[in-house]
Amino acid sequence: FQLGMAPVYMAFLRFMGDDNEARNFSYSLEVGANGRKLTWEGIPRSIRDSHRKVRDSHDGLIIQRNMALFFSGGDRKELKLRVTGRIWKEQQNQDA
Repeated sequence: FQLGMAPVYMAFLRFMGDDNEARNFSYSLEVGANGRKLTWEGIPRSIRDSHRKVRDSHDGLIIQRNMALFFSGGDRKELKLRVTGRIWKEQQNQDA
């Protein structure tokens, strides 16, 4: 999608449940190459939130097109990204 005048790509994770359940988890996404990487860490969004709502809130890993092409290597004409991620459940505070 366009962010201002610049084309960007976005990756995010949606949780199969409601917002209250999703808040019990965290996730990270990572994209990189050539000895460089970008990492995003956040709370997953509910599957009930549309992709447009998540996109419009910028709540995810956003990478500009020129950076994505750089990470893709080669002649910077073909987009070939590897995005890795993990999700984990946050520990509940026993004192609460």
